[in-house]
Amino acid sequence: MQGAGNDFVVLDCTRAPFALSAAQLKRIADRRFGVGCDQFLIVEPAQQPGADFTYRIFNADGGEVESCGNGARAFVRFVREKQLTDKSVVVVDTAGGRISLAARADGNVVVDMGVPTQSAPKVPFTPKTPELNDAVTHALPLAQGVREISVVNVGNPHAVQIVADVETAPVHTEGREIEQHAQFPARVNVGFMQVLNLHEIKLRVWERGVGETLACGTGACAAAVAGITRGVLRSPVVVHARGGDLEIEWAGAGNAVRLIGPAETVFEGVLEIDA
Repeated sequence: MQGAGNDFVVLDCTRAPFALSAAQLKRIADRRFGVGCDQFLIVEPAQQPGADFTYRIFNADGGEVESCGNGARAFVRFVREKQLTDKSVVVVDTAGGRISLAARADGNVVVDMGVPTQSAPKVPFTPKTPELNDAVTHALPLAQGVREISVVNVGNPHAVQIVADVETAPVHTEGREIEQHAQFPARVNVGFMQVLNLHEIKLRVWERGVGETLACGTGACAAAVAGITRGVLRSPVVVHARGGDLEIEWAGAGNAVRLIGPAETVFEGVLEIDA
């Protein structure tokens, strides 16, 4: 499946347990020797009251992560197409918390991503001094100089910086460096945001454990939250990613952030996995 060019292998594990190793996942994710994908989305039975399913996400390197907004849209389309549920609003538990997913008649999916946090310890991010835990921006030293970033957790950690032009931004060099920066103990997804006007941005995202993807749902949410907090954006925000457009709604601190965008099935198949 794909959502704005962010592509996924979706596995129905509601009738048999998920039992693939990181090495097997990495092989499947390989675009030459496997199927090829940015992430794996695992559909499992609900474990907690009030949830319809458990939603697990693994990156292309085989590592499990907390959340994926574009994947969430694919998730709800999948469970409805496979008749695993007939609900129009589906509640799922992720490693990053509980979220709700709503399929609209126009084909778009609305994802309630929960309340984002910019508190450094909860991202997690380690500022130079504890007094900076709730700072709107942080100065991050890199090999090529200091960058001003905003840190946001939208179920998973993000570092967002404003750039003059996303097309010439050093996404691959600085993205990799920031992802592995010592001040991010759990690593981090890295957003490069170009502000076009109060309601519109261009965005490229270097995803933790994946590299640059054509779109990132949680990255779009994090960029909008960072821009609104910094006063350069207002809700709603249209995010132009390389794979397509997403819309973000956020009413400010203490409110949930909503992600709106498409998702579709590309193909189905059966793959034999070597032990």
